[in-house]
Amino acid sequence: MKRIAVIGQSGDISEEVRIVAEEVGAEIAKRGAVLLTGGGSGVMEAASKGAKEAGGLVIGILAGDETNVSNDYLDVPITTGLTFDYRSLVLVHSSDSIIMICGGNGTLGELSAAYMNKKPVVVIETTGGWATKVKEIAFEGSYLDERRTVEIHFADTARNAVERAFDRIQQPLDFTKNTGEVGD
Repeated sequence: MKRIAVIGQSGDISEEVRIVAEEVGAEIAKRGAVLLTGGGSGVMEAASKGAKEAGGLVIGILAGDETNVSNDYLDVPITTGLTFDYRSLVLVHSSDSIIMICGGNGTLGELSAAYMNKKPVVVIETTGGWATKVKEIAFEGSYLDERRTVEIHFADTARNAVERAFDRIQQPLDFTKNTGEVGD
């Protein structure tokens, strides 16, 4: 079973971003994959709602030991006992592919962790926050640095993002592009 993570802004999000996140969650569920998120509010909650309403399985990888911080759409809230930074690593390593929707510094950190760990990422660049800025600052428009660890893909719709996320799972990654160690 495929595992697709959605990362993005927590807290208050715009109506437009909520709609995109719900559609992403629904598309993931319709394709029979498991949705993974950080289990909280904002993009995570909207994607969880979309997946749940489409009959999908929704897993939240939570910071700390409390489930009362999770959103209402999780089927499986997993407490990690970890801070946000380390919880994000569990989320990244538990996924086959990642979709980024808007987001601030925490989401940017998750993008970086995904890149360093060679996880395929699709950024919905029309959703604001760091998702809108990544391509502008990316090396050659697709990488976070000159090592070209894994190509970051971009989409402008929820459906396109999910299609690309699944395509990236199907295609083996080209590890010959990596000229250095993950931790370099």
